[in-house]
Amino acid sequence: MEQVDILCITAHPDDVEISMAGTVLHHIALGHSVGLVELTAGELGTRGNAALRAQEAEAARVVLGARFRYQLGLPDGFFRVDEPSLLKVVHAIRRHRPKVLLTNAVRDRHPDHGRGAELVAQAAFLSGLRRIHTTHDGREQEAWRPTQVLHAIQDHWVEPQLLVDITPFWEKKQEALRCFASQFHDPKSSEPQSPIANPDFMPFLEGRHRQLGRLMNVTFAEGFTTARPPGVDDLVALR
Repeated sequence: MEQVDILCITAHPDDVEISMAGTVLHHIALGHSVGLVELTAGELGTRGNAALRAQEAEAARVVLGARFRYQLGLPDGFFRVDEPSLLKVVHAIRRHRPKVLLTNAVRDRHPDHGRGAELVAQAAFLSGLRRIHTTHDGREQEAWRPTQVLHAIQDHWVEPQLLVDITPFWEKKQEALRCFASQFHDPKSSEPQSPIANPDFMPFLEGRHRQLGRLMNVTFAEGFTTARPPGVDDLVALR
């Protein structure tokens, strides 16, 4: 469980694959290290169960090439932005010391997404305060604050402030999504329907990524928002 350049902390298994897998693949291809942490096991999901989703999540991790993936054990649907939850996220941030933190959308259809976004953003700030004490393996953790916290665009449209071209990684993103077979449309399944198990969801997702790609004149992109405008070193390199 080492330091990584980019840490994704999201509410549920499959949040990364749906909203930021292309960005993960892009940065791993650039030589950056990425780790994945979920707040919950997604145990309240309409389809499948927590054990199956854990297996699917690990299979997707292998496809993406992330260094690790684990869950913090917060209650799906019921976690809150409180001191115990914040300290769990602070512990993870200090453990992996990422330069960039990727997390859920600031607002979305699922209330866990917006609440998770707030939880992670607050923890990212608190993680940098040296008077907040946390330990790992019996040793005091050092304060650490990521340079940037970026929020994905998920089900609801949010105007992006930063775009990542994922066109070369679109098929690999699809492969990672297919690892979560229990969650998406299967005409042979007898489980209840859900918004992401609807046969229209995958075409919607493709359309969303094409829409974001069009904004930067590429085929597919993923978008993010941020509370703090990112800086650039070279204006000519902007796309």
